[in-house]
Amino acid sequence: MDTPTLRVGQAREDWSETVSRVAFRGERLVLERNGKAVCAMVPMDDLDVIEALEDRMDLTAARKALKEEGTVAWHQIKKRLNL
Repeated sequence: MDTPTLRVGQAREDWSETVSRVAFRGERLVLERNGKAVCAMVPMDDLDVIEALEDRMDLTAARKALKEEGTVAWHQIKKRLNL
């Protein structure tokens, strides 16, 4: 299913309606400028899912790094970062 697109200027002109479409009707919208997609508006539930997925990916990467590299002492980290 294709996500509906809307020109940025049109979204600005009809801002209240645009927000209502996303917030209350659960639509996802892609905003375009000069015919190019520049961002998307999604309902908060969708954003919550995206953020949960990012958190899970970060946790997976952290666990992988711990297995591969082990732990590093705080003084070594500060030295690496010139702190």
